[in-house]
Amino acid sequence: KLPCIRGTRVASIVRTMSSTQTIKYIPDSKLAVSEPNPMWFGNGPNDENNPKWTNKNWLKSRFHFSFAEYSNPRNTNFGVLRVMNDDLVQPERGFGKHPHRNAEICTYVVHGQLTHQDSMGTKESLGRGSIQFMTAGSGVTHSEHNLHKEPLRFIQMWFTPERSELKPNYGSMCGSKIERKDKWGHMVSHVESKAKTPVKVHCDMNMFASELSEKKELVLNLGDDRQAYFLCIEGTPTLESEGTKKKQAFNKHDAAELYGGDKFTVTGPGHVIIVEMKKEKNGGRSDI
Repeated sequence: KLPCIRGTRVASIVRTMSSTQTIKYIPDSKLAVSEPNPMWFGNGPNDENNPKWTNKNWLKSRFHFSFAEYSNPRNTNFGVLRVMNDDLVQPERGFGKHPHRNAEICTYVVHGQLTHQDSMGTKESLGRGSIQFMTAGSGVTHSEHNLHKEPLRFIQMWFTPERSELKPNYGSMCGSKIERKDKWGHMVSHVESKAKTPVKVHCDMNMFASELSEKKELVLNLGDDRQAYFLCIEGTPTLESEGTKKKQAFNKHDAAELYGGDKFTVTGPGHVIIVEMKKEKNGGRSDI
């Protein structure tokens, strides 16, 4: 089953392929890496003797775009996607209460348990494959913690909303309810889209996740006016462009910018996310 974008079945979209590049590969080595002081977020010293820890520092973040101490004017956003942080949080650590405003925030849990609490009265823990969102709008505070004995990894994305000062909102869906094994799990869509997704946001975008078995294939068609950001969460998938015949291999943490109109085939094994959106002239990495 192929993903449906803005009410149109993807397989039905036919476009004349151009000779321009439609895949811009972004290897893990080109991502910024941050390991902040634990005290900055209300944590105690790093637990160097804990055998459950998989990293010496409580947090290891990979920034796909300019964020915090990483400032790169040639890498600020990709369309409405303003932030994509790949966070590894060690056991019994987390981010203390902090504010957000005027952003649509989506978080996808890769492994472990993410505990969220906010000023709207929400408190819950979510496991692998779960998706949560928060419309920060006119202002909200929240905290995010790993209260368990195993490491937590999650992908957090911030999107630019269509308008400012929206009413704050929160929602989520457990990963066990999202069908993503060898198919596109459509998790996020625009509030006015007819697509039935667990998350609705105030910007023109769609998000899909899939866990692909060995040699299993999925197809994504992008219209001329669309673009997408591809992230390899786990595994070693390949991505092939029908228009340019380019075939790109991926490893964990690698990413790519995809440009329409083109037809792309993703082949497993791999755990991937695709964020599809309206094409914009500005944005995208100009340093690669």
